[in-house]
Amino acid sequence: MFFKHSDGRATTIPNHPGQEIGPDLLNTIIKNDLQLSREEFMNLVK
Repeated sequence: MFFKHSDGRATTIPNHPGQEIGPDLLNTIIKNDLQLSREEFMNLVK
C-alpha cells in the first residue's frame, strides 16, 4: 500500500493477507518514512 502526505512524505507498507508487520519494520516505517516519534504515531492511531 502506498501512502503520501500533502507535505511530500511518502511510504510503502507491505500488505499480505494473513501476515503481520514485524516490530522492526514497523519502527523503521514510523521513524524513517513517516518521520514521527512512536508516541506521535500511537496518538494518531488511537
